[in-house]
Amino acid sequence: MTLSQQILWGSLYLGICFLIEIILLTLCVLVIRGLVEKWEARNAILTTAGPISVALLFIVLTHTVQVWIWAIVWVLGDVLPDWNTALYFSLVTFTTLGYGDIVLGEGLRIFGAFAAVTGLLAFGLSTAFLVALMTRVFEKRFLN
Repeated sequence: MTLSQQILWGSLYLGICFLIEIILLTLCVLVIRGLVEKWEARNAILTTAGPISVALLFIVLTHTVQVWIWAIVWVLGDVLPDWNTALYFSLVTFTTLGYGDIVLGEGLRIFGAFAAVTGLLAFGLSTAFLVALMTRVFEKRFLN
């Protein structure tokens, strides 16, 4: 791939991942809103821990989907030989661990770096979402 192709395709897949993350986090908010109404009548632990637990489930789901998207790219693009290798590489790249035991060729290095950028930004967005949610939950539960 040329440099401009790597940037174009990397940006496209990064954008797809963020669209998915935004959609799933929005869905998470809607699910939590519906559940909180049911939980408020029960007990304080469920009302406090419930929304955080649901959010964590959605965040794990969101990141898992993004790792799979990158793994699909590696397998369907004939970059990596099998699903096990592709998922492993996708996960260590997404989390920026980068063990270095699997390395992309020179023509895909920039493209591969977009997987790491996707992970960095996804973890940042998820962290901000979780902090905002926890702040709201704790303010409602303990400051009212």
